[in-house]
Amino acid sequence: MTWKNWAGNQKANPIKVHRPQCESDIVAVVGYATALRQRVKVVGSGHSFTAIAVAPDHLVEMTRYNKVIGLDADRLEVTVESGIVISDLNEFLADAGFAMPNLGDVTYQTISGALSTSTHGTGSLRTGLAAQITAFRLVVASGDVLQCSADENPEVFHCGRVGLGALGILSSITLRIVPAFRLHAIEEPMRVDTLLTNLDKHVSENDFFEFYWIPHTGWALTKRNNVTDKPADPPARFRTWVNKMLLENIAFGALCYVGRLMPFLIPRLSKALPSSGRTEYVNASHRIFASKRLVRFYEMEYSIRRDAVVEALNRVRRMVDDCGFLLNFPVEVRFTAGDDIPLSTGSGRDNAYIAVHVFKGMKYEPYFREVEAIMSDYEGRPHWGKIHFKTAESLEPLYPEWKRYIEVRNRLDPEGVFTNDYLRRVLGR
Repeated sequence: MTWKNWAGNQKANPIKVHRPQCESDIVAVVGYATALRQRVKVVGSGHSFTAIAVAPDHLVEMTRYNKVIGLDADRLEVTVESGIVISDLNEFLADAGFAMPNLGDVTYQTISGALSTSTHGTGSLRTGLAAQITAFRLVVASGDVLQCSADENPEVFHCGRVGLGALGILSSITLRIVPAFRLHAIEEPMRVDTLLTNLDKHVSENDFFEFYWIPHTGWALTKRNNVTDKPADPPARFRTWVNKMLLENIAFGALCYVGRLMPFLIPRLSKALPSSGRTEYVNASHRIFASKRLVRFYEMEYSIRRDAVVEALNRVRRMVDDCGFLLNFPVEVRFTAGDDIPLSTGSGRDNAYIAVHVFKGMKYEPYFREVEAIMSDYEGRPHWGKIHFKTAESLEPLYPEWKRYIEVRNRLDPEGVFTNDYLRRVLGR
């Protein structure tokens, strides 16, 4: 078979495809590949834009390894098989009266894929998803299964929470959860210069804050989500369909197609995006965090020092004008607290994230390279699952515990069973 990722920019033609149904199946695949001196890569939902999951030899597809193993209400933990899709986990937790404390806005990813690439969500006092891990089981190149936590194999646990798929295959994962909560959402356009002037206030006064600057305009679309005791008051089904499906997907997709055919119209078309007005409602947290993504694109995202975000975004704005790029996708800005995970984009510091997108089928590299050059001035760390041009040489200085991770990787996978071309580029072997 030929495997393709969601965006269609990565492909693989593996020798063999495996669909494990239990942990022993995963062990058998690793043993088989190791005996033949071949390599193994796991794919989830294929939402990574990089080649991190491209399988040169054996592709492991986790669609049959996707169950909830158990929920401990007293310890506030849930244990799942690594192939579970986040949206399915959300529904299970909601039915049981619990929730994830933070989420990204894409929930058709597998939990292991999101964790392994340092998916983060937003919220200045909230960490990314990987910091919610309390334990995991890891199938390593030797065929052993390591139980990892702060108490068992602590060094592997410390590094493996964001493992890039290079340490082994995650089997089961235990995550910290919280009682279910609702969010009061306010979505509205703001003038971007005014927004940036008051950015610290917006970030500090909201539990979850993000915004999207619309190129070729002076506007940004803002999302303010705050924990509330108010009863759920979601938009009626028709209004939800209009806002989330018709406007954010069908109409926006149509604008993107027109812009791809006639790029000179993009600045004029962009002016339609801030016209949606103000929307306010209350709903379960996971229903507000998640967004449907039917319009396909390519994406680059960088985490930078929190205090540099206004200057960096303004440089991106000027660069777009100076270079004459015609862009039909907004630039997304989010915020998280730091963590202690060696290869997390939030390692050791509070972060802002700037993400740029290009509609599928349009040229992205010139724009992305200009953005990367700006982000590099602010100790920018690329999202591991999103397009970037960094190598191990330029990445190592950005992570205080880089060598600690590399030592664990070299010990667990000395022959490179779990490597591929992308991992050799970014990790140096």
